[in-house]
Amino acid sequence: MSSAAPPDEGFWLFGYGSLIWNPSVPHVERLPARLPGFSRRFWQGSHDHRGLPHAPGRVVTLIEDADSVCTGMAFRVPAHAAVDVLHALDHREKNGYSRQRHGLVADSGEHLDALVYIAEPGNFAWLGPAPVEEVARQIATSVGPSGSNRDYLQQLAQALRNLGTHDEHVFELEAMLQQFVER
Repeated sequence: MSSAAPPDEGFWLFGYGSLIWNPSVPHVERLPARLPGFSRRFWQGSHDHRGLPHAPGRVVTLIEDADSVCTGMAFRVPAHAAVDVLHALDHREKNGYSRQRHGLVADSGEHLDALVYIAEPGNFAWLGPAPVEEVARQIATSVGPSGSNRDYLQQLAQALRNLGTHDEHVFELEAMLQQFVER
């Protein structure tokens, strides 16, 4: 993990994937928020949660994209829980993610300095872009210790709907996945 450590008074954490619906970290506040300059993509392999070492699933990471904004959820982690939360998150995100700091804009207009876990190109689990049908097929067939990759995609799509946001990449994959299920 990188050295992007939280301040002593606790920290904000940005969730853009499973953290939106399954934060599993103690927090004292949660706010819908946006991260400018990034888009969400199913380009990271999951060998430990939604797939297996010999058959990885696909989970989201963030890709720098100056014209995009990624909508997610910001969680304020209190100081008394910071060390334990970081330990748990470092374990949860160990499959190629690193800690980074980025500025968010909450729906309220408040600017937040947040910790964000991002899997960058070149990490050991990186799968990168592929045709939407290929990505959807991989998601449809992958299962790991945390459950099916299909559930991950469907829960993310529903969480984004609940936030009132449209993510073309996620919803296109969801529609393609539905076609595979109906066959």
